[in-house]
Amino acid sequence: MIRAWLIALLLAAAPGIADGQVFLASRSNPEFTLGPLFVRATVTPELGAVTLDVLWSLVIPPTTSGGAIAQDLFLLWPNSVDGDSTAGPPDPALAAYVKTRGFTPIMEGRLPLFAQSLYRIGEELPPEPIRGGAPFVTFVRQSGPLGLTAPVTYVRIPWTPLLANRTFLMNLRMELTDLVKQRKATWIEDAFWGPQHSISVTFNDVRPRALFPVYFEHRDRVVRLADDPSQLIVNFRDAEHLKIYEIFPRTAGRRRSETLESTEEISLFLDSSEGISPQVLTAQFGYFRGMRSWAPVLIPIVFFMLGNLAMPLFMMIARRAGAMLASRFQVGPGGATRQTGVVLARDTLARIVPGSTTYQEVLRLGGPDAEEHEQLTAAPGRRTLVYRGRRVVPQGRRGLGWLATVSSWSVEHHEVEITLERDVVTDVQARVRRSPIAPAEAG
Repeated sequence: MIRAWLIALLLAAAPGIADGQVFLASRSNPEFTLGPLFVRATVTPELGAVTLDVLWSLVIPPTTSGGAIAQDLFLLWPNSVDGDSTAGPPDPALAAYVKTRGFTPIMEGRLPLFAQSLYRIGEELPPEPIRGGAPFVTFVRQSGPLGLTAPVTYVRIPWTPLLANRTFLMNLRMELTDLVKQRKATWIEDAFWGPQHSISVTFNDVRPRALFPVYFEHRDRVVRLADDPSQLIVNFRDAEHLKIYEIFPRTAGRRRSETLESTEEISLFLDSSEGISPQVLTAQFGYFRGMRSWAPVLIPIVFFMLGNLAMPLFMMIARRAGAMLASRFQVGPGGATRQTGVVLARDTLARIVPGSTTYQEVLRLGGPDAEEHEQLTAAPGRRTLVYRGRRVVPQGRRGLGWLATVSSWSVEHHEVEITLERDVVTDVQARVRRSPIAPAEAG
């Protein structure tokens, strides 16, 4: 339990995770296994080079001594790496090996290699650097049926007695610039939420075309995983400005780091029963700063305000546009008018005959919506009925059938006064005033 707790503490305190691939032994059918194994990458808001740490320990059978299994280890890596120029000269044997297999070396150097004590952590005993580090060669295949391959790396990890010491974890560190990739998005997503990125951390991935032949040749030397807990881990710094959109697989865990300040951690336990099958941990994420950090709050507020401000403006424009269209286009029978009030037609007026038409007959012909004036003292028995109406009449109507265009409009004010004595019509006065109006008033 103490050893497992110390391993977890070291894992949380160390830099972040990335890709780890296949370990090879120098001899066939190695008796030892790897356990635990941690492949870690740390992502920062700058999104530059990602520091990768591959930490592991060897599990040696109790019947076998460390000296009996002493041998160099090799790591197949599916990317190009940046070496440490101060660690020493490259190993020419690695370049010679890949050349004999038809590959072309494009970079050589050494990677930093450390040994970290599990029982003395921190400033008390910093990681012990292994002199000379781990030599590597990055190579490609330039010919072949599919053309140029992506660069891959072959790393030799020199034997040290600390590899057989279960109280130490070995740490191979490298810098990768192509681990974080920007995700394609629309300009609206980039403007409001900022660019989105993805990172993938894998183990046992030997699918790259330049890597697979080396693995296939030495597949009997693959070092398997032990039953110890092994993980793929990604640490995201500056968690206050981080948005993780998706994690794959869904069985991966996510939590706030218990020891690293402002760090979000996602992790996936490796299944030792999977054999050489690739195991992948992927995350889609984005960092936001400034006004983008307020986007989830500001965007709904802005749309709410725009909606409340734009609706009256839109309604005003719609009403004016509708009135303008209605003033220029007419749907209906030819000569159709727009009328308010009561407008008595000429034939109706002709049926109202002074001296014979009664009050009830006038109401039946003109309708009950009339103003009625009665003089009770000056002329008892005399009353006047007044019918008023307004008609908007199209002018210059041109069209076909019920659809027509109108060049202008005029308004007609109709007024009819019907005088009655003792409920019999004595006089009828009709007046009509015509005048042009603006198209907007016609609508």
